[in-house]
Amino acid sequence: MADGPLRRLAKGRHLWAASAVVVGLSAIAVVAVSEVPRPVASSAPKRVVSLDYCADQFVLKFADRSQILALSSQSQASHSYMREAAKGLPQVRSRAESVLALEPDLVVRTYGGGPDAARFFQASGTPVLQLGEADQYEGIRGNLRLAAKGLGHPERGEAAVRQFDATLAKAKRQGPPVEALYVTSGGVQAGADTSLGQMMATAGLVPYDDRHRGWSELPLERLAAKAPSMVVTGFMSLGEVDLFPWSSARHPLVRQSLKSRPTVALPGAVTACSGWFLADATLDMAKGGDVLRGKRP
Repeated sequence: MADGPLRRLAKGRHLWAASAVVVGLSAIAVVAVSEVPRPVASSAPKRVVSLDYCADQFVLKFADRSQILALSSQSQASHSYMREAAKGLPQVRSRAESVLALEPDLVVRTYGGGPDAARFFQASGTPVLQLGEADQYEGIRGNLRLAAKGLGHPERGEAAVRQFDATLAKAKRQGPPVEALYVTSGGVQAGADTSLGQMMATAGLVPYDDRHRGWSELPLERLAAKAPSMVVTGFMSLGEVDLFPWSSARHPLVRQSLKSRPTVALPGAVTACSGWFLADATLDMAKGGDVLRGKRP
């Protein structure tokens, strides 16, 4: 995800132009939820290969270390949430010939290997566990259950879903919402209908610019007239903004908001992929909004 995190997120329109990278998700149908047999200890895969850093997160979360044959070449990158757990494990590029040479008994992927990867591996007789692109909570729960079941540990998936929901419950806020501008290094904002919009709604926040949907350019004209109540940033660490010298995120109006308003900085690792860690990011946003809720009459 020649392919690094900045292009994938641009393609997937999740944090588009934010400092993300993308390879397109394969449209080829592979193993579906109903096609993964309910695993037992004796049938759990023992030679698992993960093809991309999003799939890495789920493999590292649910598989025993002894089951993991290799992870993607980006498993220890800064945008990989489970990068610490990935240390010491072999890596492999997602080229089919490199993966098949390892003789895996299960390949796990979201987008890794490109559009022909699933067909190639299946033709070779290698099972493929395809995780979905999950921008909403229910899709995340589905991927947690699917990954854990496919890796032979369904109980771990259920436990992860319970923890995910418990964290979301802690993040939920009632009452008048707090206005928040979500900004990325690529100079885009999140609408209410995006995955970030869903997270903001749970945290008791509302997008600063409610006129737009999806991912759109920062509203500099509106910022000139009125600053947001708070700011949430994604992919705005040192060096990431420098990747986009043309970005409106570098505009003085945005810089002023970052300096003068309560700000919650979300690490790229919690937003680059849709996983259980989005609940932690939601809780962080909720706590950031609490600072302003305390000032409300």
